[in-house]
Amino acid sequence: MGMLRRLSTVVRCELKLQAGQHIFLVGIGGSGLSAIARVLLGQGYKVSGSDRSLNSLTDALERDGATIYKGHDAAQIKGADALIITSAVKDDHVEVAAAKDAGIPVYKRQDIMADLMEGKTVIAVAGTKGKTTTTSMIVHILRECGQDPSYIVGGIMGNTGTNAGVGKGDAFVVEADEYDNMFLGLKPDIAVITNIEWDHPDFFKTPEDMVESFRRFVGLLDDYRGLLITCADNELAWDLAQELMKDGKLASGYGVDDIGSLRAKNITVDTEGFTKFQVWTRESDLPLSKPFFARINLPGLHNIQNALAAIMVVAHAIPAPKWAKALETFKPTARRFDLRADVKGIAIVDDYAHNPMSIKAVIEAAKQRYPERAVWAVWQPHTYSRTQALFNQFVTAFDEADHVLVTDIYAAREAPIEGVTSAAVVAAMRHKDARHTATFADTVKVLRNEVQAPAVIIIMSAGDAPEIGVAYLKALQEDV
Repeated sequence: MGMLRRLSTVVRCELKLQAGQHIFLVGIGGSGLSAIARVLLGQGYKVSGSDRSLNSLTDALERDGATIYKGHDAAQIKGADALIITSAVKDDHVEVAAAKDAGIPVYKRQDIMADLMEGKTVIAVAGTKGKTTTTSMIVHILRECGQDPSYIVGGIMGNTGTNAGVGKGDAFVVEADEYDNMFLGLKPDIAVITNIEWDHPDFFKTPEDMVESFRRFVGLLDDYRGLLITCADNELAWDLAQELMKDGKLASGYGVDDIGSLRAKNITVDTEGFTKFQVWTRESDLPLSKPFFARINLPGLHNIQNALAAIMVVAHAIPAPKWAKALETFKPTARRFDLRADVKGIAIVDDYAHNPMSIKAVIEAAKQRYPERAVWAVWQPHTYSRTQALFNQFVTAFDEADHVLVTDIYAAREAPIEGVTSAAVVAAMRHKDARHTATFADTVKVLRNEVQAPAVIIIMSAGDAPEIGVAYLKALQEDV
């Protein structure tokens, strides 16, 4: 893989997992553990796991040879050599307790990630937003250009139809999740940081806590061969790159502002709806002798930034015409500006946006892609702690939308916090049309009665709110 391979610093270590073992995953239906399960299957492990409810991810794993259990029971771990658990699983969980009683080791994701990537050139993509799309873009370019990487992505890739895979190439591309410090279990050769903005207040109690974790992540890079790539448009991410450069280590930046080494200029939307931009570089050692045009089938400045990050990762190994052609065929990852349907001038888009920065970026992207349409922002707040900690930012995040509908909070792993409600957020908004529509049925009713073409409806949720789009589309089709 050219430069990517030369950056690798493969250090043999004592592995916690050995191919052929039986690994049981508690919470196997989640995006993180289902991806790990898929990699384990591809590497020759026997895989089983449990979850309280099954889904398309568990169905696919079962088709490919995993044993899947609905619900949790101590008997289900019989014969397992190790358990892997999600951050949400507690020590008194029935399967975890049974494993400990039987002397079976129990690991979190960060404990075993290095094992999965042993001997590979690890490209780890971190950041508060954009990491799923950026990881997917890197994987897609490498696959399209014959590199056959292994990969773990925090969503279903539009081009592969899955969230993980085991390839024969040198690279292992992984979405580096900051929650519960999962990314501190990695051994990256190339680290990408798309941005840093305070999030996950249930884990990172202060913004400084989060920045320090990202600093520790950067510290995992080899002092001489490791490479940090950051978005120069984001102050906190760019600060980390400058810290490394002051110490004489390898770091570089990208962005739409005139700061980074790789920049996008002359941004337009072409007649096919693609975002087109010129890629410029000021680095003499980056193999881009002249400005080069790139096109992506995604709107928004944040997706241009994601594309620039992917280009910086692959540019030394893949010529510009090839990576540019691959970018043109990139399909959005599920729930990342994911167009569900466009019926009679009304577009329905699913997006994972659940923090203020992402919400603003997605609304801006919708206005770029659909400049003549009214923007309806449908938001399902995710967790009470996030809603409480980022309350003031949420209040102003929707200013550029024409209409805002806010459902009740999706609790996820949390208990309610007194006074923290969707109604309170809406009441604090200074918006001409922001409403609390508590239930999905309430929301669909408003959409059905009030949305008029031309319009775009963005359903922003890290929970189950995409069901709103399913129900509204059905109603819309019935009305046609």
